[in-house]
Amino acid sequence: MSESAKLSFKGQDYEFPVITGTENESAIDIAKLRASSGLITLDPGYKNTGATKSAITFLDGEEGILRYRGYRIEDLAEKSNFLEVSYLLIYGELPTQSQYETFSKEITHHTLVHEDIKKILEGFPSNAHPMGVLSSLICALTAFYPDSLNPNRNKEEINLSIVRLIAKMPTFAAWAYKNEMGHPVNYPDNSLDYCSNFLKMMFALPAEKYDVDPVVSSALDKLLILHADHEQNCSTSTVRIVGSSQASIYASISAGINALWGPLHGGANQSVIEMLEAIKADGGDAKKYLDKAKDKNDPFRLMGFGHRVYKNFDPRAKIIKKAADDVLEKLGVNDPVLEIAKELEHAALNDQYFIDRQLYPNVDFYSGIIYRALGIPTDMFTVMFALGRLPGWIAQWKEMRENGEPIGRPRQVYTGANERDYVSMNKR
Repeated sequence: MSESAKLSFKGQDYEFPVITGTENESAIDIAKLRASSGLITLDPGYKNTGATKSAITFLDGEEGILRYRGYRIEDLAEKSNFLEVSYLLIYGELPTQSQYETFSKEITHHTLVHEDIKKILEGFPSNAHPMGVLSSLICALTAFYPDSLNPNRNKEEINLSIVRLIAKMPTFAAWAYKNEMGHPVNYPDNSLDYCSNFLKMMFALPAEKYDVDPVVSSALDKLLILHADHEQNCSTSTVRIVGSSQASIYASISAGINALWGPLHGGANQSVIEMLEAIKADGGDAKKYLDKAKDKNDPFRLMGFGHRVYKNFDPRAKIIKKAADDVLEKLGVNDPVLEIAKELEHAALNDQYFIDRQLYPNVDFYSGIIYRALGIPTDMFTVMFALGRLPGWIAQWKEMRENGEPIGRPRQVYTGANERDYVSMNKR
């Protein structure tokens, strides 16, 4: 017998079904609440509202669990690669060898972009934020592929758009960086794998021989996997709600990029580096700031420690800590900011105050360290985040369309003025 929940209001009872997911998460189905009772729910920030049923990602913050399509993030980061994980998220299963080879070849075939896109890029000043450049270039794909605007496209046409997005995103991300640096852009090198190609487009100068360090490429691949999806967060929900209007996949992903741009969402690893730089500017005394973090009367907060979702530990942090250590060791970076980061990390992992409160370094802490070591500017960090999150956004958009979900239309509780008469200007 299925469970239900009862609501009593003004002497009348209303009953609503309880939906249980495959991991025993339960939700009250209030789809008919307004029609039956005239009520709506008020949930600022949608913290307790399930907007959809999804088969893509399972996240349990209390237990520190993250799985893509049922596969543990630890196993995927260790044994898989970013393109294979992208296929898994988007199509629901790990690819066969043949499927993977076809998928990889299709992406390689579409890495180049139309030359006219360079004209759009050249219209941005060098001080334009790279996230603004990236979202604009992605949205511009609707002009170069106008068929994508048709909401009734067939499966093959949608798959082509998906491949184009995954293929061109590294090109656009690298070009956004080159625009900021005032450097000429690089074209893709399709003899390289996905991450190595991106690193070469980022850091090579034209006609320069550039050897991609396999330690760096491997660390980047892991970072992209760890960021690939994270359930119904702000940017993912944005992609779904924009897509629910039957907007094109390019417009929907562009909207997700803009949502990620906000400092409360995608800017966490940037905030880590800004905090470390502030500590350095104040003399570099890590202990002083650890003491400030423990003082409940001090407004200072350690950025990159703890997580609003993971109440125990962030499973991604354990994976990326090793990659960060490998990158720092291989590159031999001598950076006082990163030395401060090491001091904070050591203290947080051994100080009982932080242990008792589960304030461990999270994935944003370590990703910021890696990007800093690679010489990536802090305002490019969110672009790197978007590069990793792309397959998750695509998977969520695709699932929403295939499920035939209705257009998103939240309600509100009106708190403005009651009806009043208009008085013309000359009578006031």
